[in-house]
Amino acid sequence: MELERDIYQKLLAWKARCSHKVLELEGARQVGKTYILDKFAKKEYKNHIYINMVGSSGTDFLKCLEMSVSWEPGQKREKNPVYKAFQLYEPDFSDNEELLIVIDEIQESPAVYSKIREFARNFRTHFIVTGSYLGKTREKDYFLSAGDIETLTLTPLTFSEFLGAFHKRELYEAVSLYGDSDHAWYDELRSYFKIYLQTGGYPEVVTTYLETKSIRECEAVIGNLIRIFVRESARYFESPLGLEMFEKIFSSIAATLLKEKKGTPDLTTDLTKIIFKEESGRITKKMTNYAISWLYLSHQIGYCSMSVDCSNLDLVDNCRYYFNDLGVAGHFLKLTGEPLSVIEGVLCENFVYLELVRRIRRQEIAGQVPWFATDKKTSGELDFYVRSRIDNRNYGLEVKRGKNQANTAKALLERGRLDYIYHLKNTYGGISGKKYTVPLYLCGRIPFDLG
Repeated sequence: MELERDIYQKLLAWKARCSHKVLELEGARQVGKTYILDKFAKKEYKNHIYINMVGSSGTDFLKCLEMSVSWEPGQKREKNPVYKAFQLYEPDFSDNEELLIVIDEIQESPAVYSKIREFARNFRTHFIVTGSYLGKTREKDYFLSAGDIETLTLTPLTFSEFLGAFHKRELYEAVSLYGDSDHAWYDELRSYFKIYLQTGGYPEVVTTYLETKSIRECEAVIGNLIRIFVRESARYFESPLGLEMFEKIFSSIAATLLKEKKGTPDLTTDLTKIIFKEESGRITKKMTNYAISWLYLSHQIGYCSMSVDCSNLDLVDNCRYYFNDLGVAGHFLKLTGEPLSVIEGVLCENFVYLELVRRIRRQEIAGQVPWFATDKKTSGELDFYVRSRIDNRNYGLEVKRGKNQANTAKALLERGRLDYIYHLKNTYGGISGKKYTVPLYLCGRIPFDLG
């Protein structure tokens, strides 16, 4: 069963630019990187070569690379040993723009990763490198020339992609943001959104739901994906204790989200204190910080920063964590034993966070990560604050919340700290002055150009 992914159009745009920069495709394990690249290579190129650095093809290529760079005194030096390596690996190799070379799990070989500059500068052939644990390449043994690479990130399926699997994407794109369409359309989309909150967007999970219509079966797949991630990470950690920390950190992140506090200036210290309760001091702040960084670089979690009084210049970095998949988030939130209604509220907030991350990647809103905001005057909190790069106006986003948060947004609007407010709720929508109510599941379509 094939799932249509929006990133395919970005791959086409990269090919059309013909910049000769190597494309690095990032993304968590099992989001479909290998599948989409195989489809792209077969459909868009006359020839392609696939090398997996954890498979026999990777072992064979390393032998070819070693042979091509070997040299004895008195011998003539090879002018382009990497070119020679590909000739040894594939006797019919011909350097041209209709050939795509995909190198998967490239983090397994510092020697190959360090050749990216040569791939970009010495070949007409197009190159894509990818891997599920590219965080490993941030270490000193890996050399990368930033000017020779472009980066794309493949995430779990977005809600709009998820709807595409049910042939409902056109409905998502057509329905009015503000309640002007047939209410039956909103009700139908809301029913799919409830499923998405529970399944998330990993392709295997979505496919499982399409085949079985069973949330329980999906939860089993999610649990297995988490276990595989933890087990595979063992290759990159010297201390077994570090591996034990992963699920504890996931659970601790779920706990911090459920507490609904106003962030913390030191997330690592906060999580370490939670973990200490179970580990009796075996885990240090340094160990926690390293494990959190691994989760971030492996695209398992993301950060949110705090804006003081809705200022785009007064920020406290990385004050809150969110999960990069709602299915994984739900798995750990349910382990806390909190009521499902409370868990759903947190998942809705996490959903909006992920949609804002996509807007940042499209350069529609400011920041390197999404922001939430605090208001000193009311001691209140705004779920999300957005500074538009399109009209340079300030937008406040409230996510299915009660009176206290709504009053904070209203006060910020009245004082001119906000220009517009979006209330994201499970309603049909409406407009009242500068306050816009939009169905929560349509937040991926809200405009930030009202000014």
